[in-house]
Formats: sequence, C-alpha cells, structure tokens
Amino acid sequence: MTEQDPAPPRAAAEAGPTSAPVEDGEAPRLADPDAVDTSLRSPAQRSRTFVGILVNTGLANITTSYLWFALTFWVYLETRNVIATGVVGGAYMLLIALSSISFGTFVDRYRKLAVMRFAAGFTLVMFVLSGVMFLLTPTVWLLDLTQPWFWVFTMVILIGAVVENMRNIALSTTVTILIEPDRRANANGLVGMVQGLMFIITSVLSGLSVGLLGMGWTVVVAIVLTALAFAHLLTLHMPEELRAAATDAHGGFDLRGSLAAVLAISGLFALILFSTFNNFIGGVYMALMDPYGLEMFPVELWGTYFALGATGFIVGGALIGKFGLGSNPLRTMLIAVIVMGILGAGFTLREWAWLYIAGIWLYLVLVPFVEAAEQTVIQQVVPLQRQGRVFGFAMAFESAAAPVTAFLIAPIAQFWIIPYARSAEGAAQLAPLLGEGTSRGIALVFLVAGIIMIAAALLAFLTPVYRRVSASYAGAAT
Repeated sequence: MTEQDPAPPRAAAEAGPTSAPVEDGEAPRLADPDAVDTSLRSPAQRSRTFVGILVNTGLANITTSYLWFALTFWVYLETRNVIATGVVGGAYMLLIALSSISFGTFVDRYRKLAVMRFAAGFTLVMFVLSGVMFLLTPTVWLLDLTQPWFWVFTMVILIGAVVENMRNIALSTTVTILIEPDRRANANGLVGMVQGLMFIITSVLSGLSVGLLGMGWTVVVAIVLTALAFAHLLTLHMPEELRAAATDAHGGFDLRGSLAAVLAISGLFALILFSTFNNFIGGVYMALMDPYGLEMFPVELWGTYFALGATGFIVGGALIGKFGLGSNPLRTMLIAVIVMGILGAGFTLREWAWLYIAGIWLYLVLVPFVEAAEQTVIQQVVPLQRQGRVFGFAMAFESAAAPVTAFLIAPIAQFWIIPYARSAEGAAQLAPLLGEGTSRGIALVFLVAGIIMIAAALLAFLTPVYRRVSASYAGAAT
C-alpha cells in the first residue's frame, strides 16, 4: 500500500448524496468529486464490481473460518476441555477488538482495494507459517496446553484470520462507493447471504477435514484457498475510487479520531451499544455451542448439521436483499435481538437434536438483520472519509463483548455448572425445566443468557437514545 498524503478534512467521498446529518437540520454534505467519481460507470457496472469483491471476500472468509472452526474442533476432540475452546474463541474475538481501530484507520487512509490486497497477502503468509510449524512440531507438543507450542500455533492461525477481517471493514465502505443509497440495505443483505454460505461450507469442510484428513491437511487446504483468493483479488479493479478520500485520520491507531467520528453523529454510539447486545450472548455460544454439538454428534455429523442450521443465514440475507430493512432499521434490529434471545433460551431446553438444529437455523436467520441494520445506518449517516474508523470502532467495541463472556463462562461452566448438572442432585433439580441429558449444564447457561438478552433489548426500546437514532436515520434518508 502507498500512503496518501494528509489533506485537510473535507466532505465525504460517497457514491450518493447522503452523508452525516446535523442536529440543526443542515442538509447532508455532497460527495468529494476528487476522490470518487461515480460517473465513470453505470450503477449496474458498479454493482457487478461489488459482487466480484463480495464473492472474493466471501472466499477469504470461508477459508479463515474453515481453519478456525477446524482448530476449535481439533482442540476440543483432542483435549475434551471447554476452557481450551473458550480461550481459542475468546482470543479470536479479543484480537479483533484490539486491532479493529487500526484496521479502520488504514481503511480510511488508503484505497480500499489496496487494503484488501494487503490483508490477503498477510493472511497467506501467516497460514504458511502455521503449516511449517505443524510440520516441524510433534503433535503431542502442540496439544499440551501447559507448553508454549499450542499457544504459538493457535496465535499464528488466529492472527492470520484476524487480519483478514480488515477486508470486512473495507467491504462495508465499498458498499457506499459502489451501491446507490436506496439499495444499500439490500446490498448488506447480500453480505449476510455470503456469510451464510461461509458458515455452511466451513461447517461441513471443517468437520470432515478434522475427522477424515486431520489437522495437517486442513492447514494445507487453507493455504491453497487463501492463495487463490489473493490471486483473484489482484484481477479486480474499482476505478470510481480515484484516490483515498481526504481524511483527518492519523497514524496507525487513530483512537481519538475514531471516537470523534462516532460522537459527531447524534446517537451513533448508542447504535453501537444496541448491536453489542447480540455479542454478549454470542460469547456464550462461542464458548459452548461446539462442545454441546460435539457431545450430541460425531465431529463429521456435527459439522454437517451445523451447516444445515447455517442455511438460515442465507434465508435471512435473501429476505433483506429482497425487502430491505423497513423504514427504521434500528427497530428491526432490536426486534431481531429479542427473538434471538427467545431462541437462545429455548433451543436447548431438551437434549433433542431436531430442537438444537432448528433453533440454530432460526437464530441465524436473524443474525443478518442485526448486522445489516447497523451497517445501513452507518453508511447512511457517516461520511465516507470516516466510515473506516466508525466501522472499525464498532467492530472493536462489539467484539470485546464476546471474549469477556467467553473467558468468563468457559471456566465457570467447566468447573462448576457442568459438574453440578451431571451430579445426581443437580440433574434431579434441573430435570423439570431442562429435562435429562449429559449437557444440561450448558443448556442452563444458554437459558440464562437468552433471558438477559431479551431484557436488554426490551429496555433499549424505552430509551430516549433509541428515538434519537431513529430520527437521525430518518433525517438522513430524506
């Protein structure tokens, strides 16, 4: 990447006329014609370029998730320790939280495709390094949690996967550049569909890879797919972005600028808080969903069944792509979060395979609504010159919630809740509510987490901030 010379702050470089509204009713600022020129191609041509970028990002996400899922499966099957899976999942989200401000800063300072190419190349290098380490290190050393080899191997893979997330921030800004304002919610729905395909493919491939090929060949497959995605990315072009939009971003970690960009829009910080509700329960699922599934199914079948549940992602994204998010995406988000809490509380009330898979499917139908709602509001009200930092700040803030719950709940479940639920006294006390089975302790955690999620979203509806954010979005849309 080539650093852009700093320039005085100016109007947002957008594909359309919308930008950050102000509270005194001032009209939205227009696009920066020196940075983005949407007259070079028709909306249909720009849309085709966006689809190419989306497909490429989807392949990259599939690859990193494939390796990350496989690592989680492999660690649990070899150690049978939910602390290990909780730490792996929590470390992934914590790394995203710590790095997202930097990612957003770089997205604002450089051309979007340059950022994507850098991230793809870095991830490829890290995956190759993990393959070399797996080849040279005895497996017994890699699986010994008391030795550094396990943690080094895990961190190399996770760092590669985390840096790839820089592309997701850049992808959100390409929606602003390439897609007309009235179609951005639909484009964000397509992003949800691609994420659904990611979960389906990675769930099947990860389970089959670990079960049939082993972890070594799984790393090889990830390296090959990452190299293919990088090569394809080099063939894509976005001529509309003449240069990086003039920005006030500085350095490689512009926390002050990120916070200022968020606070400049009335109620935007509250929007990020609202979307964070979903991540609190997500941390519980991150730590315990795979152990629950692996107790119920063999690893090969669990990957396949989770892939079946993940088709809900595609359905949710398709619904948004067809119908959008309504006149108030924030209201849509909170309704989705409430329903997700109900599902999270109920889909493990009995140790029934069909209930678990159906609950996962319905839950994942709703996830794209939460994510697309936040993205659509930010794209509508934040200038392009600051969108990278706003999306990065949102990713950092929201990602921090999941590792907190994952790091807390994994040891609590391992040492107290699960042993209590499997004891004769605990099993008898839980049976009227949660039925019988070996995973009633995990079911109890899911039930409590779901109830907390419902309560938080209902309270959010009653706040003045909710009305203020809704009004800001409506003002920018007119």
